[in-house]
Amino acid sequence: MTVVTVVWETWADQGLGLPTYATSGAAGADLRANFEDRKAVEIASGARALISTGLRLAIPEGFEMQLRPRSGLALKYGVTLLNSPGTIDSDYRGPLGVIVVNTGDAPFVVAHGDRICQAVVAPVTQAVFETAVELDQTKRGQGGFGSTGVAS
Repeated sequence: MTVVTVVWETWADQGLGLPTYATSGAAGADLRANFEDRKAVEIASGARALISTGLRLAIPEGFEMQLRPRSGLALKYGVTLLNSPGTIDSDYRGPLGVIVVNTGDAPFVVAHGDRICQAVVAPVTQAVFETAVELDQTKRGQGGFGSTGVAS
């Protein structure tokens, strides 16, 4: 089990609880909006907002936290994360905020305590980048976007 240490902002509503997994098979823990003034934030259609969680984290070295959209918000309202997945690095200790964008047709209200995204803790591998004169050949080769066909 990987332990992520959490510190509440001094103003945060701790009654909202720590991130939690909705089911025993869930890959992502739900993060909640936690506003200092406890007031809701309205995001206009086409606009984005930085939503506070009231948390700071210490993610163990060798891991990252990926912030991912909630599928229900995306389907029902067109609300998603602008930089999805967002990466929280193990050496970041600042406030955990979530960049939410409203791609829907109507304004969307994020209320204090609303579940706004999922957090997935995942291992990280850092690569060594090397130059070469040419790359090895594959069956796909240089085929780019859509080159492997359309799913049926």
